[in-house]
Amino acid sequence: MMNHISTWLLLIVFLCSGLGVFAQEEETLVLIDTDMGKIKVKLFNDTPLHKENFIKHVQNNTYEGLLFHRVIKQFMIQAGDIASKDAPLDSILGSNDLDYRIPAEIVYPKYYHKRGALCAARSSDDKNPEKESSATQFYIVTGKFFTELELDKMEREQNKTFTPEQRQSYILEGGSPHLDGNYTVFGEVVSGQKVVDKIQLVMTNSNDRPLKNIKIKSMSIVKK
Repeated sequence: MMNHISTWLLLIVFLCSGLGVFAQEEETLVLIDTDMGKIKVKLFNDTPLHKENFIKHVQNNTYEGLLFHRVIKQFMIQAGDIASKDAPLDSILGSNDLDYRIPAEIVYPKYYHKRGALCAARSSDDKNPEKESSATQFYIVTGKFFTELELDKMEREQNKTFTPEQRQSYILEGGSPHLDGNYTVFGEVVSGQKVVDKIQLVMTNSNDRPLKNIKIKSMSIVKK
């Protein structure tokens, strides 16, 4: 009898430990503290290369002091240019990166460009046919609302099919569906979308750079 009890106790401990690891993996959260407020994002487990790369830069304070250098209303806000820290307002940003790329992890249609999606920026197809991601640059989708007719037209023109979940998201919440399947989506905003929306509304110049710098003050791994 004691042997059976011991076996069951060991099994319960093993299962609880496994569940604890799983829960921890499911709750990888990063707090992005900006000049305009705080944004909390969740990193997806099934884009492990992007997740680990982002965590590495958070822990190394790579993003501290960098700017949201590209902001387009009803589309997205972008950051991570390593030369943007203390960059003069007349400098053109967006082409500076570290000396490596991340292999694409495009998990589509599970992850798509709905409002609040956290995505990896990359260079254009002619220079980067493998759709490899930037080492540091990322963007958060704001997007716009779409109608059924607009989504139908996009399906015909781009030879794609939106799932019912995608259609609902793009119609009720908004997003940027034209990017689907071409960029890695590796996380999503879980709180602070209002801050993202505030940033997207700032005045910008002809290069889509905000006229007043919007800085990432810090990033940190948080539990909740």
